[in-house]
Amino acid sequence: MTTASEPGDRLAAFGNQLVDVHIWLREEIVRLREDVDSFLSGDGDRPKDLRAHCLAFCTALTRHHTAEDQGVFPVLAAAYPALRPVLDELARDHEQVEEILLRLQSLLDALPADTENGTAPDPAEARRVKGELEGLIALVESHFTYEEKKLVSALNELDTPLPDDFRLSDLTGR
Repeated sequence: MTTASEPGDRLAAFGNQLVDVHIWLREEIVRLREDVDSFLSGDGDRPKDLRAHCLAFCTALTRHHTAEDQGVFPVLAAAYPALRPVLDELARDHEQVEEILLRLQSLLDALPADTENGTAPDPAEARRVKGELEGLIALVESHFTYEEKKLVSALNELDTPLPDDFRLSDLTGR
């Protein structure tokens, strides 16, 4: 019988942990969408609250992708050279996600700080914010689904330790 402290168990849980992190991030992006929709209709949070929520989500997603790029992907590439093209594609996705996050944050930062509840933003601004968010959601969902399909099994089978400086909290983004 193995114990939870043996490497195989830790790494098997690590592959499953990736799915758990993706579930949490999916839930958070749905909450962000709800907040944006509510604000854009004039019923939601003030822009500063919406910006704070977006910043928290964006930071968590960026930390997650950075941990993958710097910790998980190099280990997987060394252990499974056939996965290198997949890992390269996922890293490119991370760059695209980061570009969208920056545009979304910029759009939210440009909203007037004194918008009161019940006052919808300019329709053109609303369309731009909504468009960036919907693009982000589509890319993140596609990315997570592909990543889970291609990497979870490899992570569950991996018997190579992760780098000493790798922290699971970075992968979770929390």
